[in-house]
Amino acid sequence: MQKSYLRHLKSSKDLETPYEAIRAGFVALALERNRRATPFVAQARALKAAASKAKIATDLLKIKEIGAALLTAAGVSDKAANHLQASDKREAVTGLIKNFLEPAGASFVEELVFRFLLTRGDTLGGSMRNIGGFMAQKKLTRSIIAHLNLAGKSCQWLHSNTKVWEDLPEDDADVELHLRGLTWTVKKHPRTLIYNRVVPIVRNNIDLCLFNRSPADLTRDVLNNPAAYIALGELKGGIDPAGADEHWKTARTALNRISTAFTENNHKPHTFFIGAAIEAKMASEVWKLLQTGSLENAANLTDENQIASITRWLCSL
Repeated sequence: MQKSYLRHLKSSKDLETPYEAIRAGFVALALERNRRATPFVAQARALKAAASKAKIATDLLKIKEIGAALLTAAGVSDKAANHLQASDKREAVTGLIKNFLEPAGASFVEELVFRFLLTRGDTLGGSMRNIGGFMAQKKLTRSIIAHLNLAGKSCQWLHSNTKVWEDLPEDDADVELHLRGLTWTVKKHPRTLIYNRVVPIVRNNIDLCLFNRSPADLTRDVLNNPAAYIALGELKGGIDPAGADEHWKTARTALNRISTAFTENNHKPHTFFIGAAIEAKMASEVWKLLQTGSLENAANLTDENQIASITRWLCSL
């Protein structure tokens, strides 16, 4: 029987990410950065309008609706604010006004807005550090949903915020923004895919876990049962070639841990790797693992045909 990866790969060269895909990936990241920055820009505009009521910098303290924004402009992140006492917050805002806004003279409102955006920029930068993985998960999810729809299979999805399993709506546009799992059936047998799950047997977080159980059956005892796992995979969405080796190093370590842990438990789940930035050396390593059977399937995230193929394979297990 033909090995699963040979349906879309003929050599290691097929795994390499072409320049055009890298360029498109960077453009997509830029667009996503702008999308995520939009609320911050709107907040800054609202802040400027409200703060313009103040005649001098100290008058800002009298405008109650901008209290949180003043704290942000003082350099205090939302996360840090949760750990501060009211007195600490007042001290931070007072320091902002005395050291930066008052010296700005008549331009204190502009100075306030600039400093607000500076802190919000740090917040955006933090969220963007994980954007590659988020965008990769979105793309794979959309491919899986498309395959299940074409096959006429109904499925449910797990909302990342509510932690509730729901039927996939007819209008499923953008569900991948808040999706953490999917469940469907294969020949009347349940299949559940969970993203970013700590696997007790491996004692580590795994990007993709496919179970032969329904969501209701995923108890602690089941998660400790090696036989409940059908497939485990690593998904690396970073598109920057400079970070490709580091992403592969992390993925390879995780895959090695999976192999070792499950071998010790006399079970061998399917293993796979999906990556966006795959350089020549890395592609050769992945290809060797595929040929020796250490890895069962692999695909380049930027290649639509490869993603469609590995999706069909995953949904058929």
